[in-house]
Amino acid sequence: MTARPLSLCVITQNEADRIRDCLASAAPFCDDMVVVDGGSTDDTVAIARAAGARVIERSFDGFRSQKAFAVAQAKNDWVLCLDADERVGPELRAAIEKACDSGFDAAGYRFYRRNDFFGHFMRHGNAGADKVLRLFDRRRGGWRGPREIHESVTVDGEVRMLPGFLDHYPYRSLSELMAKQERYAHMMATEEFAAGKRATMMQIVVSPAWRFFRGYVLRAGFLDGWRGIVYALLRVEYVRRKYVKLWLLQHGQKP
Repeated sequence: MTARPLSLCVITQNEADRIRDCLASAAPFCDDMVVVDGGSTDDTVAIARAAGARVIERSFDGFRSQKAFAVAQAKNDWVLCLDADERVGPELRAAIEKACDSGFDAAGYRFYRRNDFFGHFMRHGNAGADKVLRLFDRRRGGWRGPREIHESVTVDGEVRMLPGFLDHYPYRSLSELMAKQERYAHMMATEEFAAGKRATMMQIVVSPAWRFFRGYVLRAGFLDGWRGIVYALLRVEYVRRKYVKLWLLQHGQKP
């Protein structure tokens, strides 16, 4: 398989058990791999280097900022951005290669990301496959905007859809999932408070219930069986924590 003039950009922090598979899924078609590490205390850096990546160690200052920095270090203007817990599937890999060989006819490309939840790719609810824009010309776009969490890419120009899946393995365990949600809820509440947003008691009560109803009922999360109900309930807790933390911040309390 021939590597193309395409740079893979990944940010890491303690991903020793996942970074090898992530890089291996893109290494055959990317002639440049950049890993920006935020201070790993495990073997992430050594494994990434052994896999052929250029590793740059940089203190973590936010997801968006770290990813934007990684893109700026790429050798090529066309970049593919992945998280360490993501893998390029075979059909998507073929589609990316074809787009690259054709000279890219858009400013960026979206594709579906399917999310693993305890050994099963979710098909419905809020955990069902989502569209992500991760392949783009950095001269026409990138990780923009003020938000450091739930960050996304925007480009100036046409965006097209590619077939295939990006496989996402976001959680190693239930404990890790809950810890991650706690971290994200805190970051979101802090960002929203700094942006002038405020929570109401109505939001604390209603928003979690709406998240459950939207994901489990309207988006048919129940069709994913026991995983569907477990995931829906966990997302309820995330939303509740975010608004409670925001409420505490606006009342001068430490969340």
